[in-house]
Amino acid sequence: MTLQDEAHAVIEGRHADPFHYLGPHPEGETTVVRAFLPGALEVEAIEPDGHAAPLSRIHEAGLFEGKLSNGSTSYRLHARFGNGVTEFDDAYRFPPILSDFDLHLLGEGTDLNLYKKLGAHRMIIDGVEGVGFAVHAPNARRVSVVGDFNLWDGRRHAMRVRGTGYWEIFVPGAVPGDHYKYEIVDHTGRLLPLKSDPLAFSAELRPHTASIVVDERSLHRPSPAPADINSLKAPMSIYEVHLGSWRRKSGNEWLSYRDLAETLPAYARDMGFTHLEFLPINEHPFDGSWGYQPTGLYAPTSRFGTPQDFLALVDACHCAGLGVILDWVPGHFPDDPHGLGQFDGTALYEHANPLQGRHLDWGTLIYNYGRTEVSNFLLSNALFWLDRYGIDGLRVDAVASMIYLDYSRPAGGWIPNKYGGRENLEAVAFLRRFNTEVFGHFPQTTTAAEESTAWPQVSRPVEFGGLGFGYKWNMGWMHDTLDYISKDPIHRKHHHGQILFGTHYAFSENFILPLSHDEVVHGKRSILGRMPGDAWQRFANLRAYYAFMFGHPGKKLLFMGNEFGQEREWNHDQSLDWHLLDLAPYAGIHTLIRDLNRLYKAVPALHQLDCDPTGFEWVIANDADRSVFAWMRKGIDTRSRCLVVSNFTPNTYRNYRVRVPFGGRWREVLNSDSAHYGGSNVGNGGVIETSATLVPELNLTIPPLATIFLVLED
Repeated sequence: MTLQDEAHAVIEGRHADPFHYLGPHPEGETTVVRAFLPGALEVEAIEPDGHAAPLSRIHEAGLFEGKLSNGSTSYRLHARFGNGVTEFDDAYRFPPILSDFDLHLLGEGTDLNLYKKLGAHRMIIDGVEGVGFAVHAPNARRVSVVGDFNLWDGRRHAMRVRGTGYWEIFVPGAVPGDHYKYEIVDHTGRLLPLKSDPLAFSAELRPHTASIVVDERSLHRPSPAPADINSLKAPMSIYEVHLGSWRRKSGNEWLSYRDLAETLPAYARDMGFTHLEFLPINEHPFDGSWGYQPTGLYAPTSRFGTPQDFLALVDACHCAGLGVILDWVPGHFPDDPHGLGQFDGTALYEHANPLQGRHLDWGTLIYNYGRTEVSNFLLSNALFWLDRYGIDGLRVDAVASMIYLDYSRPAGGWIPNKYGGRENLEAVAFLRRFNTEVFGHFPQTTTAAEESTAWPQVSRPVEFGGLGFGYKWNMGWMHDTLDYISKDPIHRKHHHGQILFGTHYAFSENFILPLSHDEVVHGKRSILGRMPGDAWQRFANLRAYYAFMFGHPGKKLLFMGNEFGQEREWNHDQSLDWHLLDLAPYAGIHTLIRDLNRLYKAVPALHQLDCDPTGFEWVIANDADRSVFAWMRKGIDTRSRCLVVSNFTPNTYRNYRVRVPFGGRWREVLNSDSAHYGGSNVGNGGVIETSATLVPELNLTIPPLATIFLVLED
């Protein structure tokens, strides 16, 4: 290409390597400088000694050229635009910002610090402050960064391409807070819609979609969460929250991250929860997706504030002794034109074939996990939240949709794997590597899978053939027990097995028992709304069910509003119905959850062996006629025992004999029928002595629609 050809390519915005033409270029003992400044009338190059070297206009579009007097490559440009004069550094005189080693690691997909290389980073080069921009677009013909710093003109900062399609440029004078996007010309010469930065650390509030430069120096890692908070032997009671609708200000305005930091951790701690789990906080365009269709995986949503504000919320949670879990969505992404879809004019992040690349249920795109750069992008994102924001766990959404090629697809509507099967081998490999890298880099953190099928060993180590998750949501337990408790008590004896069945597989995984947001929307009714009977029975049913849940093996999760029995379904556009706490039945549920959390943490038998079959033993499993269940929870210590008895009928059973392993005094430490919670106050008067029989027995009074807990006194 001749210099004239290059000049026209720069002017027309189609030069693939503008650094080859623009900026300083040695010619013998002198240096030729070329600058493309549309709209400039006069331009000079100011050398370090103050000498002004005039640049001649060589094209009316704004192309200038001249020679430096001393052969230096260091200079500033002095330009007149109309009546205004400005002086600035030329982006095209600076060296590359990615090293050859960076490009090597990026190319082989082993750079899990991707977020330190790509995206927008404040930096100083040759004493000049600015922002380095880098993005992956291997099939683009030209990529420019446009933003507040260049009048959003793609001709002014066309980027250099390096390695396997990594485009980069240092823009002197750009500062944190600047808005920007990428202007991409695809391989056919077509100008694409402006694209947000896939690795942007902040973004505009919808409906705007620009990325925002963040000063990473302001992102100080928060104080740590308590040690071993994610241990299998530790109590784990998770409060799942949608930040936009937990509480709202007058006028139905969102609470900010800072507002939430002042109220939410203190509330969760007072209620006895050990963890807060946030529905996805990644930037997303549609409120109604609740964050599950993210366009900015590296950016906390600007709905509630800045990245610094989100850090303050995480820090407040840790200071309150709470772990923080984020819902993470590596399974799909929306096809908004500013997002990842057809990012460089090709299916870069998604599969090209819609039988693999489009999710039918949600109308979204599916990541191509077999592409090295895509898996690296996602793995790096997982580590990013644990590193930069001190997050303590990631709950992976919709795992089943990732690992099955035929998920929610009709016959003939999917492509088998290379062995003819339905398993997505690339997704399985990705998840195994995800868990390996997370636990390898952050051993104190954890991961949890929302996986709704019988895929084996989801929460078993990768080296033993598992997917490697720390925990798995027990969707089967949730469906069976909710279906059971929704039935009229008179019919429950015919469905006794729905309670028993869960214990057949309760220890096949490290389970979390979830009563999550998905169970209180889309016409399913609230948890309280599913309870049968009159007003008293409905609340009694709910109290018995919650207490049953806390006595059952497995970690616990409650979605916000469940803890006080919200009557209506959750609505993401408004606050929870906190006024219900002024009414005794709801206040009773609220108090019960607080007491259950405290009991769960205080009694080792209720949490130490949550995921170990030695920690559970049925005592009464066959009393279907009376819908009574009794089981023993065990701790590590031999005498650490807790007897749990549930009665799912409105009848009171007196002189009900239950065998126990040790004679002596057993104390009733919680009774969901207590008047304290709004119950009928039937119970066992605190302490019961075992009978003087060969095998110790307790002669119990079992209250109606209730669950009771008894522990052996020392």
